[in-house]
Amino acid sequence: MSPAATSYSDDHARERPRVLLVDDDEVTLMIVGAALRERGFDVHEAASGKAALAALSDGLPDVVVLDAVMPETDGFDTCRTLRTIPGCENVPVLMLTGLNDEVSITRAYEAGSTDFFVKSQQWTQQWSLLDGRLRYLLRASRTRQELERSKSKLARAQDLARMGSFDWRLKSGLMLSPEALRVFGLGQGDPLSLRALLRMVPREDRRVLVRMLRGAIEHGSVLTTDVPVTPSWYSGDHVVHIEAEPEFNEQGQMVGYTGVVQDVTDRRVAEDKIRHLANFDALTGLPNRRQLLWRAERALEMARRVGHQCALLLIDLDRFKIINDTLGHQSGDELLVEVARRLRGCVRHSDQVLEAVFEGHGMGVRSHRSLEAVGRLGGDEFVALLPEVIDERDAERVAQRMLEVMREPIVVASQECFVTVSVGVALYPRDGSNVADLMRNSDVAMYSAKAQGRNASALYGPQLAGRGREKLELETALHKAIERNELVLHYQPKIDVRSARMVGAEALMRWQRGGVLVPPADFIPLAEETGLITPLSEWALSEAARQARVWQQSFGFADSIAVNLPSRLFERSDLVDHIHQVVTAQGVPHRVIMLEITEDNLMKDLQNVIPALHRLNEIGVEIAIDDFGTGYSSLSYLTTLPISELKIDRSFVRDLGISPQSSAVVTAIIALARSLGLRVIAEGVETLRQMEVLHRLGVVTMQGYLFSKPVPPTDLELWLDQSVQSRSASWIGQATELEAAPDRLHAASHRS
Repeated sequence: MSPAATSYSDDHARERPRVLLVDDDEVTLMIVGAALRERGFDVHEAASGKAALAALSDGLPDVVVLDAVMPETDGFDTCRTLRTIPGCENVPVLMLTGLNDEVSITRAYEAGSTDFFVKSQQWTQQWSLLDGRLRYLLRASRTRQELERSKSKLARAQDLARMGSFDWRLKSGLMLSPEALRVFGLGQGDPLSLRALLRMVPREDRRVLVRMLRGAIEHGSVLTTDVPVTPSWYSGDHVVHIEAEPEFNEQGQMVGYTGVVQDVTDRRVAEDKIRHLANFDALTGLPNRRQLLWRAERALEMARRVGHQCALLLIDLDRFKIINDTLGHQSGDELLVEVARRLRGCVRHSDQVLEAVFEGHGMGVRSHRSLEAVGRLGGDEFVALLPEVIDERDAERVAQRMLEVMREPIVVASQECFVTVSVGVALYPRDGSNVADLMRNSDVAMYSAKAQGRNASALYGPQLAGRGREKLELETALHKAIERNELVLHYQPKIDVRSARMVGAEALMRWQRGGVLVPPADFIPLAEETGLITPLSEWALSEAARQARVWQQSFGFADSIAVNLPSRLFERSDLVDHIHQVVTAQGVPHRVIMLEITEDNLMKDLQNVIPALHRLNEIGVEIAIDDFGTGYSSLSYLTTLPISELKIDRSFVRDLGISPQSSAVVTAIIALARSLGLRVIAEGVETLRQMEVLHRLGVVTMQGYLFSKPVPPTDLELWLDQSVQSRSASWIGQATELEAAPDRLHAASHRS
């Protein structure tokens, strides 16, 4: 291959260009073909126009070299026909002509020729010039192809992005690209004007857009905005994003704008959805914590400016956890949705708030009222924001309305549920100058309503703040109670009235704080609420085991001490190991510890409690059900759990001999326990009448103030010596008579 051909190939780093050479002169074909091949071209020859057109069926050439003057079909007609063949519209055509006149050249261009090359007598010596002309045509063709591809890709990208370009001139008007026309739902033949496009904009937004356009033109500034449009082909909201920059002439005068338009409807829908998810609760659809705080801040800003009062109501469902745990979380969610619907109806609820309106200068004198809403803080807590109230009575009326709408039952999981609420009310500026203060103080008021018995509302007051501080101080001191050895156990004996002897004891926790006993009702609920009940219960187990060892050595104690355990302690995987270590460390058998768990606590997490109860029973630790008969549960658990003892709740014992219903309940419990082989003990026995009725019903193990109140361990030993061992207690004589009565009746019957 010649150096020239090599240079051409290296220069373009591509395959040999394919040339279709057309000439009726065989000598010219041979000479020109040889010259072009030597210069790196792949030459295909045709001796006539018809032969050239037929050769196109074998594949398109990169360039056509066409003689102008040929018999039958000349080069001009051949070029015209070639341009009508699909795919040949842009193939470069170099016309070889010996006619060096302007008419022939013009005719060549009109026929579709890309360029021309004039043949002369010495034209065969101009191969380098012909080679350069062909290479120029090929480069131009490739550049054109790349440009067309880029244009096509751009159009495709704009089409996919729903974007198009436009050009607007002050004198000539508006020009839109095909892609831009599609954004507005227009075709190539549709009438187009700026006025027609403005008519697509809703009337209320059109005025704002026109003012914006006039301002941009007047100042020659960049225009960027989103415009709602309503084209005839689209139903619903449609948003077009516009970006435009001014263009200036050589004298610096603005002549128009160029820019792009883009259909951003899907993006705006997605943004609105994201904004809704960020500001509204997914379950109830109410404003969430973030949205509530924002609304409350705006409401307080307006209240400071105008000088009126605001109210914040914190609403908490009463005993929601019981329903949630009993019926399941799905039913709990259904309940929350219905509660949200009812609470929402108690205020002038607003779902939508345009933040821009409140952040800018367009806030009307009364527009802050649209901030009013009920929102969900999380869980079963709700908040109502009242952005303008005259006095506390306005807020109390709303709170009472909420209490009333919750009186009707709610049906979830095919079961009627009655749910009440506790409402705490705080007012601005009386109860706080910012949102954080109002939230905290309404929370204090809400807990005050719960302490009053729930299903009530309470206004915040300074006295409530004092109670809150007392509760906080109590919690802090309770954290340190174990370290300071302030906890003690008092013991209440269990009595077998048949033999008038102690058959066990129940350990009851007391807190010796500063020389004063803190009532259990004051610190046990707090310990359960804060989670401190777990370390307190662990301490009680260790102390009860230690006391059992002391009594064993002192007077031969061989019964069990019952310790109350919360259900959350059964979540510990090492509970059995912990109890084993406790009793082993004291050198006492496992049976000296009996675990009492209330029926309600047992049913809260029954599936997790069952395995632990079985393992405890295997090592000799007995289980007693406390407060039996008061829980909201199924009795089927009695047949599956390793229970040894049922304790009849004091509420049934209190009315024995007075209420027939109490006797009926106790009789049923006794019959149930006997059929299952369980022991029965009655707690809360305070009178001889109660003891007599229980004995007659078949209960012989009792516990209550009739025998002894809970006392320190040393006092219990003294009580044993002075009351039981000496047989001096009044109840002992009565118990002896009860035992003797059946024997006398039996003897009298025998004599008769």
